[in-house]
Amino acid sequence: MTTWTADELQEIGAANELQIASLRRDDTLRRAVTIWVVRDGDNVYVRSVNGPGSAWFRGVQARPEGRIEAGGVKKDVTFLEADHDIDDEIDAAYREKYSYSPSAVSHIASPEARSTTLKLVPRPADS
Repeated sequence: MTTWTADELQEIGAANELQIASLRRDDTLRRAVTIWVVRDGDNVYVRSVNGPGSAWFRGVQARPEGRIEAGGVKKDVTFLEADHDIDDEIDAAYREKYSYSPSAVSHIASPEARSTTLKLVPRPADS
């Protein structure tokens, strides 16, 4: 399995927002949307603030591959359902990083949003 480099983790972790686009069945990218991103150790996570009904999240469920861009990093990724045992840690990462918007953080830490936690895993360049 491919892992993030230290530089990629630093850049993505420092980025305020991430552009995310899933792949369609015909291998074209869906329109990118802007979402928040957090880092926990050597892993990168995203959530759908609007829960599982949001268009970008449904696209990822249909095909769990796509592309992200954040902090100058452009990467093809696989979207994996996160282990929900770390939801509290992810909540804490969102609270710390986005402390300037407590109202929005309360939505991203809601049970509905927590159910959409995805781990982003870089894909090898040849996949």
